Amino acid sequence: MTKNRLVHSLEWVNESTCFRKAKDAMTLTDMLLKKPLDHWQMPIHTPLGRMTLLANTQGLCGAWFDQQKHLPDLQHMPWGPSQCWLLQAKQQLSEYFSGKRTQFDLPLSPFGGSEFQRTVWQALAMIPFGRFASYADIARYLGQPQSARAVGTAVGRNPLSIFLPCHRVVASSGALTGYAGGLDRKVALLQIEGMVL
Repeated sequence: MTKNRLVHSLEWVNESTCFRKAKDAMTLTDMLLKKPLDHWQMPIHTPLGRMTLLANTQGLCGAWFDQQKHLPDLQHMPWGPSQCWLLQAKQQLSEYFSGKRTQFDLPLSPFGGSEFQRTVWQALAMIPFGRFASYADIARYLGQPQSARAVGTAVGRNPLSIFLPCHRVVASSGALTGYAGGLDRKVALLQIEGMVL
């Protein structure tokens, strides 16, 4: 990847209407202790391997590849093969992988995360299809130019792979760096979006 392919002054698009910022999000433990389960999961197969989708009544909460870093323990979550957000997410992912979709349009309700992490995830939603942004770009956009390392940590814990496109984030040097779902998948996703690597 050449440095001139890197977006240094990213023109951020309007805030994604499907990202729901829930400051009072409960942890899995809180949820199990304080209220009935309202999350459902569904495993799906993609060209890049098996994924597990997670949704609640507000929208899609998670999308993780098998063996992905920071994959939460979902064994207590019931299966929801007919849950509307899971079905829509599966369909939209299929369209994305077949080259028929460049934008997702379903409500997102990210699973877990601190307030700072959720702010970073919201910024991810604004990186356009087929473009790069660096961790430093995101830090500057958030008004915290010294926080690129913390941004990197938050990006790595993104619960909504592909839907919140952390695969579009690279180092300031243009290096691909890591990806919680595996670097090979990051390369494949960027190639799907027509990136020259």
